[in-house]
Amino acid sequence: MLKKFVLFFLFSFASISQAESSGYETLSSAQPTQNTDKIEIIEFFWYGCPHCYSLEPLMDKWLKTLPANVEFIRQPAIFSDVWGKHAKAYYVAEALDVVDKVHGDFFDAIQNKKQKLTSEDDLAKFFVAHGVDKAKFHETFNSFLVDAKVRQAKAMGPRYGITGVPAIIINGKYKTTGPIAGSHEKMIEAMDLLIKQESQAK
Repeated sequence: MLKKFVLFFLFSFASISQAESSGYETLSSAQPTQNTDKIEIIEFFWYGCPHCYSLEPLMDKWLKTLPANVEFIRQPAIFSDVWGKHAKAYYVAEALDVVDKVHGDFFDAIQNKKQKLTSEDDLAKFFVAHGVDKAKFHETFNSFLVDAKVRQAKAMGPRYGITGVPAIIINGKYKTTGPIAGSHEKMIEAMDLLIKQESQAK
């Protein structure tokens, strides 16, 4: 019995050590993905997070080399009312199909220009400056679809055990963060490693 326990302990310790050295953790409970035909990558972020802002250039570069069998999903994290307002702004951009136009500039406005961008009026001005019709913005901002997305986002963090951002979930099974991987560059390396591993498994 003791021998079995020691072997189990050693196996568990080796598994944990391997995961940590590879820059990722295995989720305690695997989560279903939206498209089982692809490897799903979910990026949890908040526009007010300086670490998310620092990661963004690396993610932009990585996305340009995205394999065809990988589906990338940006997921606003919500841990407070302010986070919720910024998440809503993201979902408005998504609904209006202007994420590519506003995502980077929204980060810049929050991180560098120190704009709060939490009120509907302030957000309207931001979106209008990026070519969005003002009436269309307000309609979308107050739509059932966007409100539903925000409500859903509130449940996503706990579902994946997210306690901070940025955090990346790979195929519903693994998580990498700055503290786990050691750096943003190593987060990317862990993602690539796990994408390769999951692709081979399929």
